[in-house]
Amino acid sequence: MADGSKTNPTTRRSIVVQEFTNSVLDPHEPMLGPLENGGTIIANTAPGCWGPMITPSLRGGHEVTKPVFIEGAEVGDGVAMRIRDITVTSTATASGHDSSPEGFCLGDPYVAARCPVCDTVWPETHIEGVGQDSVKCDACGNAVKPFEIVHGYTVTFDDTRTVGLTLPQEAAETIAKDADHYAALPDESHQHSILNYAPSDMPGTLVRMRPFMGQLGTCPSMPMPDSHNAGDFGAFLVGAPHDYGITPEQLAAHKTDGHMDIDAVRAGAILVAPVKVPGAGVYMGDMHAGQGDGEIAGHTMDVSGSVTLQVEVVKNYPLDGPVLFPLEEDLPPLAKPFTDDEKAKGQRLAAKWGLSQIEPLAPISVVGTAANLNDAIENGLSRAAQLLDMTVAEVRNRATVNGAIEIGRAPGVIQVTFLAPLAKLDLVGLGDYAREQYGL
Repeated sequence: MADGSKTNPTTRRSIVVQEFTNSVLDPHEPMLGPLENGGTIIANTAPGCWGPMITPSLRGGHEVTKPVFIEGAEVGDGVAMRIRDITVTSTATASGHDSSPEGFCLGDPYVAARCPVCDTVWPETHIEGVGQDSVKCDACGNAVKPFEIVHGYTVTFDDTRTVGLTLPQEAAETIAKDADHYAALPDESHQHSILNYAPSDMPGTLVRMRPFMGQLGTCPSMPMPDSHNAGDFGAFLVGAPHDYGITPEQLAAHKTDGHMDIDAVRAGAILVAPVKVPGAGVYMGDMHAGQGDGEIAGHTMDVSGSVTLQVEVVKNYPLDGPVLFPLEEDLPPLAKPFTDDEKAKGQRLAAKWGLSQIEPLAPISVVGTAANLNDAIENGLSRAAQLLDMTVAEVRNRATVNGAIEIGRAPGVIQVTFLAPLAKLDLVGLGDYAREQYGL
C-alpha cells in the first residue's frame, strides 16, 4: 500500500481493487497503489445503501473501495476519471422507502447504529432467519434494525442485465435464504445483504436497468463517513453526538462530494473530481442498477458489480467539487452540441447582423451540493461561475437558454448543465475532455 502522505517510487500501470473501508473515508489510512498518472483501476464493488444500513458495525451507510493513490496528484489538482465499463454482477437485490425506528442509533442511523438492549454502538451482528428482524446482536441476541423498509421490493435481473422484475413473497423468501449468492457480495465485503429482509410489496413490476455509480470520487481531507461525503448528507454530521461530528466549516473545507447519486455517472462518461489529499485517493461504490432523477424513494436498486476507470491528473483544478462530461444522450435537449445544420443557420444569422464569428460551445455539467435543493442550486451556480471566470448572472442565463438544472438526489445534489464557451474550458484544462466526449 501507499502511504497517504508520501509518494512511492514503484508505480503500477493498473491495479485491481477488492478491498473495502469500514465505511469511513480516512485520509490518514494507507491507500492502495500508487497508480501511475494515466493508469487503470479495475474494482469489484459491493452494494451501498441498504446492505450497509442494516449492518450496524459499518460506520458510514455505504461500503466503498479502499482509496487508490494516484502518482502526481497534489492538493489543488483534479483527477479525471474516464468510466470505461460498469457491469452488474448481482442477480437480485432489494430496496424500498425507509424509516428509522426509535432507539437504534446515536444521533444518525447511517453512522452510529446501536443495540438498545445492551447499548452497544456499532455492535457486531449475525443473520437469523428471514425478514426485518433477521439481523441479531452478537452480544445479546436482540434484533438490531437502525432502518426498516416501509414499502419495498425484491427484484431479479435477466441474464443480459437489461431488465428486472419484482417478485412475490414466496420467491423473495427463497432468494433471502441464499442472499449473499444472489447479491454476489464480494469476498471482502462485511455487509449483510438486504435480500435477507425479503420485501415484496409490489410484485410483477418490470423495470429497466441503466447502471451507474452512486459513489465515485476522491478522499476527503478529514475522516468522514462515506455516504456523508456530500453537502446534503454531510449536513447531518454538523454538531452530531457521535465520533464523526463536525462543524459547518469543516464540512465545507474537507468534503469532495464523491456521493452524488447522479444517474449520468455511467459507462462512457468522464468525471473530474477535486484533489484534497496527496495522491487523491480515488474510491468508488454504491453501484445502482437504475434510478430516476432525484432517487426520490431515498434508495434504489443497489448491486454488486465491476468497474473499470482510466484516471489522469488535471493540474491546478480550480473547483472544490466535481464536474461531469455526460454521454451526449444524457444531456438535456438544450445542452446538446449544435448540429452542422444548426451551425449553418447560425452562421447565416451572424452574417446578416454583422457578427464575425459564433463562439464555440461545449457541454459541461457542474455538480452542486448543499443541505437542500435550493442551496445546492446556488452552490452549483457559484461553482460554475468560478470554473469559467464569469458572473453567476451569466451562468444563470446560459443554463436557462442552453441547458438545465437537473436533480441528482433529493435532498441536495444537483447538476448545472449547459453549453459553455470552449475557450473558457481550455483555460482550466478541461477543453480537450469536451472535444473527446462530444467530437468537437
